[in-house]
Amino acid sequence: MRADLGFAIRRLTESADGLIFWRFPTAGLLNRERESIVISAIMPTYARADLAFVRGEGPYLFDADGRKYLDFASGIAVTTLGHNHPKLVEALRTAAEGVWHTSNLVRIPTQEALAEILVANTFADTVFFGNSGAEALECCIKVARKFQSAGGNPERYRIITFEGAFHGRTLATLAAGNQKKHLDGFGPPVDGFDQVPFGDVAAVEQVISSETAAILVEPIQGESGVRVSPDSFLPALRQIADKADLLLMFDEVQSGVGRTGRLFAHEHWGVTPDVMAVAKALGGGLPIGACLATERAAQGMVAGSHGSTFGGNPIATAVGLAVMKEVTRPGFLEAVRRSADALHQGLEKLRAKHGNKIAEVRGKGLFVGLRCTGDPNVVIAELRARGMLSVVAGDNVVRLLPPLIIDQSHIEEALAKLDDALSATSF
Repeated sequence: MRADLGFAIRRLTESADGLIFWRFPTAGLLNRERESIVISAIMPTYARADLAFVRGEGPYLFDADGRKYLDFASGIAVTTLGHNHPKLVEALRTAAEGVWHTSNLVRIPTQEALAEILVANTFADTVFFGNSGAEALECCIKVARKFQSAGGNPERYRIITFEGAFHGRTLATLAAGNQKKHLDGFGPPVDGFDQVPFGDVAAVEQVISSETAAILVEPIQGESGVRVSPDSFLPALRQIADKADLLLMFDEVQSGVGRTGRLFAHEHWGVTPDVMAVAKALGGGLPIGACLATERAAQGMVAGSHGSTFGGNPIATAVGLAVMKEVTRPGFLEAVRRSADALHQGLEKLRAKHGNKIAEVRGKGLFVGLRCTGDPNVVIAELRARGMLSVVAGDNVVRLLPPLIIDQSHIEEALAKLDDALSATSF
């Protein structure tokens, strides 16, 4: 009977040229012959490479045939401690043998411990946990609006963002990034964002109005081509925010947790934000995001103002805690900076050798971009053919995001593969 009703509703909806969304409480209510369906079982929103990995060890991934790949993609800056790291495996195993989920209606000890280590090592006084970078950014946006509302200024809700930004795939974070290729087809962008050129302090000052609540910026723009903030930019934004009583918010989803050789990228400029989004590397491969804030910035975030079913669950926070303990242990970040120096020196030599193909080496630490003179996907394909993974970015850039645990032998291997790949590249 339910299947007959569904068929009738679908006929009615299709005749009206509309869509209907079904949610079934159990599987198998409708039996269909999949032979007539063209779309894949996984919604085709990704242009996937024809690769599947079955095992990982340190900075390497292995496919079902046993072929080894040097992973200089890290799942887009996620597996920051490499694959199968013993301390993360131990943390996961211990957590899996305990409580998997309770919800945030009760205390979660590993969540409290992770919040404490984040607070102890940053500007922040408090942390909200979600499941992704986009959720962390959504929380940042809500914190900014609530801050102004709690201060008696509910009309101040607009946030200044920057051209080339990428803050996530939710409707609000898409609007914050304001990239046409991501917004097309999703209707009117969410209101509340004013975008200006990246690095343009004067443009920021000009766009501030009586409705402005905050400034949101990536210290290093990853998706648009590993674009590093000009030296005076973040300090100037701090001054502007203080003068206009705005919150300064940093998106460190990709640049945080040691990626640049500092725990967070903004430390290179000696500037602290009021609010910061973190994700990716924080979970070492498990989904987790976090919004960090000062007590003053979070004054409006009272009970009931925000929430998450899975955010900060025991397993994700147990692994996140292990990640933070490893990244903050004495000597770890110093080793990252040594590796980064060696990698950058080698890449500059390759740029000199292949100047007709590499126009510029960008980035900080192990957050690296190679701006190519032609299509970077050609270089990425050549690298993949030689057993090395990398990531494309805007502005003709190949991103290199190796695990932070690489040593000199891995750097030499990567440089050799890149040299070979560039020699074979034609553009």
